[in-house]
Order: sequence, then structure tokens, then C-alpha cells
Amino acid sequence: MAPSRWLILSLIVAVLAQVNCIDIYYQWRVSLDYFLDPLGGSKPVITINGMFPGPLINSTTNDVVHVNVFNDMKEPLLITWNGIQQRLNSWQDGVSGTNCPIEPATNWTYVFQTKDQIGTYTYFPSILLQKVAGGYGSIRVNNRDVILVPFPKPEAEFDLLIGDWFRDDHKLLRIYSRFKSYASYLDEPDAILINGKAPANPESFTVTKGKTYRLRISNVGSVFSFNVRIQNHKMVVVETEGSYTNQITLDSLDVHVGQSYSVLVSADQDDEDYYIVAAPKLHEANETSPLVAKGILHYAGSVAAKPAGPLPEGPDPFDLQFSINQAKSIRWNLTAGAARPNPQGTFNVTNITLSQTFVLHGSKGEIRGTPRYLVNNVSYRTPDTPLKLADYFVNGAGVYELDDFPTHSVKDAADYGVSIVSGTHKGWLEIVFQNHLAVMDSWHLDGFGMHVVGYGDGEWTPAARETYNVYDPVVRSTVQVYPGGWTAVYVFLDNPGMWNLRSQHVKHWYLGQQLYIRVHDDDPNPAKEKPPPSNLLLCGMFATSPSPAPAPQAGG
Repeated sequence: MAPSRWLILSLIVAVLAQVNCIDIYYQWRVSLDYFLDPLGGSKPVITINGMFPGPLINSTTNDVVHVNVFNDMKEPLLITWNGIQQRLNSWQDGVSGTNCPIEPATNWTYVFQTKDQIGTYTYFPSILLQKVAGGYGSIRVNNRDVILVPFPKPEAEFDLLIGDWFRDDHKLLRIYSRFKSYASYLDEPDAILINGKAPANPESFTVTKGKTYRLRISNVGSVFSFNVRIQNHKMVVVETEGSYTNQITLDSLDVHVGQSYSVLVSADQDDEDYYIVAAPKLHEANETSPLVAKGILHYAGSVAAKPAGPLPEGPDPFDLQFSINQAKSIRWNLTAGAARPNPQGTFNVTNITLSQTFVLHGSKGEIRGTPRYLVNNVSYRTPDTPLKLADYFVNGAGVYELDDFPTHSVKDAADYGVSIVSGTHKGWLEIVFQNHLAVMDSWHLDGFGMHVVGYGDGEWTPAARETYNVYDPVVRSTVQVYPGGWTAVYVFLDNPGMWNLRSQHVKHWYLGQQLYIRVHDDDPNPAKEKPPPSNLLLCGMFATSPSPAPAPQAGG
């Protein structure tokens, strides 16, 4: 049978994609600034080229991004690209399990491709609790011109980087985290910022009456989920973390730590100024609190000195059912193309066969008197040698023991571990995140998109699969898990590499709530997984030795 016209078109577009991609170059100097504290104190702020937030990475599907990072701080640095899947290339992921840090007074160039992706993402420092000091910014991955976008081209786009902020130095917070009597300091941020600005100095976005705008909203905080709303305006959700969604119109939107959304806002009101508000979830904060972030939607024809009237009201911050219902209403647009011309819905989970199930219980406890966060009663302890280097050169010997971590049970006693588990290459993995904390949590998986098939209360059981949405679950890289509840996702493990699975709450992550999934393909063809980059940094057991040869790889 002759191939269909649609298949031929898809093949042509795929070939053209490789021809049309471009290389984008950035040079960043990362340093501490003692005069930029948004709250007016002397807290050192991590800046990039003197900017806080850092510069926008503006790319298109399949572009190759080069970021030469100069570390002008006095401590090591890594930057991770939250939601960029690093296809076949976990060497560029920028977390402690894949990369040696960039040492002070040195530089290193990340080179990664936005392969087969579109959407809204962020970047931020990934080690030493540095994210609470800034160093974050926006990543846009735009559609190629040959792909139809499922909404009219907006007049302009705005990035809203919204997140909580501490008055204390991140180095001091690191010290606090080690002691039970002080660790709670990391649970109570002092403000919520919009684009690095405190409520007393609001960020303004200028619009023209009659036009429609795309707002790319990201939660770059460390602790709080927030609800965002715009006075007298509706928001139409159109995209989240690389997935086009069914378009739903909302008065307000919950955004959890590490998540990103695109919404369309029509400037359909009188020429005035209007409040943009982001208020914390599961926390009391009145409208004068610095924890209620404020921005301004400024109409070009407005002569108002400031918005009129009270702040727009949102849902009860303690109403979890509102949040759960909203989360369930955000679904995949099955007919839209995204990075490729074929509809998103051609790749779905309706009739899959599961290869593996991980049930991960997130909790907190103490190990030998030190506060730690746990997954199945194991707290991740970062080894001196990145897992990816150990895997490639010595098959992990002396660094980790593959599959020692329990994926279906909870250890009797809390303890440290270097948690790394095998993922079946090109198999479907079910992950159940069980939250035993009294606070909202959110989990992120590098390297993949997660089909969010279910939410529930209490303990998950296999019977809960009967409640899953397998028709049009949204696909995203960060998913929220409600207090005392569970969230279930499906993941297709088609991306060989070493991939971090972590809590996005920075305190939880820093204190051990993470693990790694090793997805191994026995085929040594470099087209299956890229070899180490030519500028590979060595550290740990390889710090003083000549460049080692790769070890024969064990299957997984």
C-alpha cells in the first residue's frame, strides 16, 4: 500500500526541521549582588549578567542552545533547564547526578537541543540551596512556522516569573536546614515576587485595548503554590510545560512550585490599570501582606496613578477540592500539533501495557538527629562523583548500587542512600507519588513528560486505576501532590540517560527527597545516546586521574 499523504508530509517536515534549526549562543556571568535585594535588605542575590531574574532564553523547536557560564561566585554552581528533555543527552542536565559543578572562577559551556519540544520552561541553580537566592529565568521554545498553533497569534508575550522569597542569605538557610530547631525557617518565606519585584514595587505590563496577550506564568519559588488572577479579566489556559491544553476560561489559576503555564488575556476592559495578584495556597495572607504578590496590567490609554478598588478575590486558599477540580479540568488538546505536525493525541495512553510501577512515599524524619526528607524512608545523599560519570566509566562501582532503592515498599528505618533505579527502555512506567506531608508538594522528572492520569486522597491502591483519566491526561514535567493524597502518572521511557526525579520544593530536594532513574539502551550506537561532551568536567573519583575509558555497560 502506498504511504498516505499525511505520512509523506510528516517525513518531509521532520527532515526540514533538522535543516531549519539554528545555533543560539549566550555568555553568562553568574555573580552575587548585595544591592539588589527586592526587600531592601543586604541579602546577596544571584544575578546573571547583572540581571535578576536572568536573561530570557528564546528558542524554537530543535534549536541548539549554547550557554557559556562563568561562575563569578565563591562556591560551586550548576544550572538545570527545568522541563527541557535533553533528548539522548543527560550530560547537559545540570544536576548533581549528571554533572560536576562549575567551580568558582571557572566557566563551562552547556550545549543542548530543544529537540521535539515547544512551550514554557525555566532554568535555575540546582545545588547548595542557591535557588532561594535567585539565578532563575525563563525559557521559551516557540513553534516552527510550519506548525499550526491552536490559537491566534497574540499581540505580544510576557514572562511572569512568580515565586516566594526569603530575607535570609541562602548560605545561612543551608546552616538552618541542618538543625531541627531552625529547619522550619525554610517553611516560611517572607514575600512573593513577580519578576524579582516585591509587592511595594510592582512589575507593570503594558497592553493595548482590544488586543490579546500571551502570559507565560511560572512558579520559580521554593515553598508556596500560588493562585494567580487579574482584576476584571479572564484567563484562557492554552499550554503547560510543552503541552497544548483544551482551552478553558478561568477567573484564577493555581500554579505549583516548578510549574509553568501559558494563558491568553484579552485587554477588553476600560483604559485603566488593573491588579495582577498571586496569593499563596494553604497559608493565610491578607492583601497588605508581602506574601500577596502584586503586578499591574497597564492599558496604554490609562492615566490612572494606580489600579482602583480592592484586590481581586480568589478561592479560599485552604480549599483543596477547588484546586483538585481545576487540575482535573486541565486536559490535553488531542487535535493540536505541538513540536510536530501530527496531533498530540496520536500518542496516548489509552491502551498501553505497563512495564513497571514505582510507589514513592514522600515524608520527613530524622536520621541520627538531623532533619531529612525521605522517599520510601530513604534520604538521598549526594556522592562526590556524579552518577552519570560513575555509570559511564566504572558501571557505578564505588559510587552506587543499582536498584538497592525500594520502589514498592518503605524501609523500616530512615537512612541515607544513593538512590538509583532501573527504568525499562521503551517501557511504560507508572509512578505513584504519595504525600505523607502536611503541605503541598510537587514532583519533577527530568528527561520526560509525565501523563498525569489521576489524583486521590489517602493511600493509593491498584484499584485506583479504575479512576484514571487515560483518554486525555495532560502531559507535563512537574506535577503537584496534595497533602495526604496521591498523584499517578504514566511515563514512556524512550530517552536513555540518567534522570533526576525530585521534589521541586527546594528544602525537600536539598534534604534528600529525590532519586535517579537510569534508562539504559544496550545498543552502543551514538544515535541512541550521545557520548560525553568534549568539554566534560571530571570530579570525585576522577578528579586527579587522567581521562578514563568508558566501561562496558551493564544492561538495565
